[in-house]
Amino acid sequence: MFELPFACKQLWQHYVNKTEKPEAIIAFGAVIRGGTPHFEYVCKAVTEGILQLNLTLPVPVIFGVLTLDNEAQAWERLGGEHGHKGEEAAVTALKMIWNTRNKFATNQ
Repeated sequence: MFELPFACKQLWQHYVNKTEKPEAIIAFGAVIRGGTPHFEYVCKAVTEGILQLNLTLPVPVIFGVLTLDNEAQAWERLGGEHGHKGEEAAVTALKMIWNTRNKFATNQ
């Protein structure tokens, strides 16, 4: 999970000199709590990494990282009683793309 911000940055850099670029990136993953404080370290590092990408990349990076106590919670968030977090992240990405396009359209 530590590698997720790096992977998002690499994805953007792959497209930086191309005519078609992603208008948003979804950083999606899961961290399941174990018996050590490693869970807190990983969650904090990933959160800070995605935050930094949002401050430096010209496209939004959507935070879709699930922080869970067990596998059952993961299934609950993938279409169970807590909705579908992947779908929610995609909707957020579409809203951010719309906002960005709309902002640029009104600033021209």
